Amino acid sequence: MKVVCTVLCIAVFAVVPAHAHHSFAAQYDPQKPVTLKGTVTKIEWTNPHARFYIDVPGADGKVVNWNLELASPNYLKRAGWSSGSLKEGDAVTVEGSMARSGANMANARLVTFPDGTRVFARSAQDGG
Repeated sequence: MKVVCTVLCIAVFAVVPAHAHHSFAAQYDPQKPVTLKGTVTKIEWTNPHARFYIDVPGADGKVVNWNLELASPNYLKRAGWSSGSLKEGDAVTVEGSMARSGANMANARLVTFPDGTRVFARSAQDGG
């Protein structure tokens, strides 16, 4: 019985990290590009990927909150980003790839601010 418990524990701990970090191809579809214009509502500067959320007004007038994945905070820092690069209330245009699940989620490649400043987010597809 002890051996079975040990094997099960090892199996669970081996699977948890693999589930926590996904591949770009498993979650996002590069054949489904998306451009979103909205207002930043939340920023999560965490590993393995930073995320931010924007409210995007739809054609029907309803606002939809989108979850946008960036590269790792380590990569973003090397690329000139900081945890203060995006702020709640910022208006942004985001280009990226849609989630395969159909959820309001995308992998962000490029973030553009109203003044025209463009910040490359390096998609996970590129190794970020």
